[in-house]
Amino acid sequence: MKKSIKLNNLTLVLLVITSLLQSCKKSVDYIAYNGNIYTVNNDFNVASAFAVKDGKFIDVGNDEIFSKYNTKQKIDLNGSTVLPGLIDAHCHFYGLGLNQSVIDLTGTSSFNEILEKIAFENNKDVIRGRGWDQNDWEIKEFPNKLKLDLAYPNTPVILERIDGHAYLVNQKALDIAGIDINTTSTNGTVLSKKGKLTGVLIDGPMSIIDDAFGEISLDNKIKALISAQKICFQNGLTTVDDAGLSKEVILLIDSLQKKDLLKMRVYAMISNSEDDVDYFLENGPIKTNSLNVRSVKVYGDGALGSRGATLKEPYSDDKHNYGKLVTSYKDIKDLADKLAKANFQMNTHAIGDSTINILIDTYSKVLENKTDPRWRIEHSQIIDLNDIDGYNNKILPSVQPTHATSDMYWAKDRVGSKRIKGAYAYKALLEKSKVIGLGTDFPVEKVNPFHTFYASISRKDLNDYPEKGFEFENALSREETLKGMTIWAAYLNFEEKEKGSIEKGKFADFIIIDRDIMKVETNKTPNTKVLKTYLSGKLVYSNTVAN
Repeated sequence: MKKSIKLNNLTLVLLVITSLLQSCKKSVDYIAYNGNIYTVNNDFNVASAFAVKDGKFIDVGNDEIFSKYNTKQKIDLNGSTVLPGLIDAHCHFYGLGLNQSVIDLTGTSSFNEILEKIAFENNKDVIRGRGWDQNDWEIKEFPNKLKLDLAYPNTPVILERIDGHAYLVNQKALDIAGIDINTTSTNGTVLSKKGKLTGVLIDGPMSIIDDAFGEISLDNKIKALISAQKICFQNGLTTVDDAGLSKEVILLIDSLQKKDLLKMRVYAMISNSEDDVDYFLENGPIKTNSLNVRSVKVYGDGALGSRGATLKEPYSDDKHNYGKLVTSYKDIKDLADKLAKANFQMNTHAIGDSTINILIDTYSKVLENKTDPRWRIEHSQIIDLNDIDGYNNKILPSVQPTHATSDMYWAKDRVGSKRIKGAYAYKALLEKSKVIGLGTDFPVEKVNPFHTFYASISRKDLNDYPEKGFEFENALSREETLKGMTIWAAYLNFEEKEKGSIEKGKFADFIIIDRDIMKVETNKTPNTKVLKTYLSGKLVYSNTVAN
């Protein structure tokens, strides 16, 4: 009897001790466990569990987490691979949304196929499309508006090239915009042939069309942003760097985020309009958990595909054409000085080696006394190898691996065999700057970040071409590529302390995918599927649960 009493007392003491230990534990919202979790921390550790509280990772490790925290919810990851929420370091988020309401012309193999695609749109006030690329056609020449004029004499037609740097428009659109054979441009080209307009407008003159066709309604702007968010969450993106937004759209994004109508985190680069830039320089940066506004997107030159990129020597396939600066040398220097004084980041689109040379020279001078400016050269596409040393910890590259595998079929024709060695040189750039941001430039390329991953590590297109990879010496490793899509992209945004890795104190932005992209065969990586996307610890996309 006495022995029984002693055992009961011991049991009671153990229960009390257990209860006290439980009460001392912190409560968390949930623990996710049994996973293959790439933390992308400094040591690139792989964990199996993490705890989330109030939208942030509170602990990351292994099963010992269960002994440290109380939780009513446990998420069994069932061995699935988990990555930090992906960041697209250069894209057009708002543009992607707008594109959902225009005709998709990507992949068209001829101008006649474009005509077939738009044939059923003659009931619209304005016919709009985007995605054509004459480099994909058998006759790799810019199209002419003549057939559009015949089919649509009274309806304006505006068809945007895939890179966003050229329009094909019909005569009705030209008339409404007031463009004729005498229209000239210092920052672009109005193409003509035998004294007649072809309807192709490259870079600068496109704005004349934009101005002529009015403002987009508020409802359509909101629909565009919500549509783009849905697509991005489906693809595992939790932060997007939108490369060029007006003040109005930035403030709209801010208002929608504050009302919780828009959840996507946006690093918004201000479009280089004097009024927009001055507004933010006068009012200062915006920094919330969802929006970061501290940079200006500048167009240095145009695109290689439309021969608008500015080169030191003429195009190999157009001996009298050097391309044109979209923003003049003087304006680039003046703006750089202005932004440096205001401690704003300058992110400049630069495709051609001449433009990159100008930027390295300009950036280096105005940043001489700056300690951590992180100014960016967007695309960094065709680089004179003599200039590559200009990249460093102050001048950082932001690139798009799928551009290399899309452009490789014709890029050498544009720049020749010597200059191609400095093209899409991601490994060489990483060696100089120690970080590199990776994006897609969507909707120029597909949103899918796993296409980015594959192109970066293989230097091949989705048809497994070329066999040995395009300029394969500039491929990145899997670890470097994942960093470029997470922690390094966050670094380019001055956000590496709050996102980009699965670490204690950071936002609980993470995705669950259907395969281990760090180990599966290379050719299986582009088919990766996102199973779930979490933002601040909350499920925002599931392949089985509606948003």
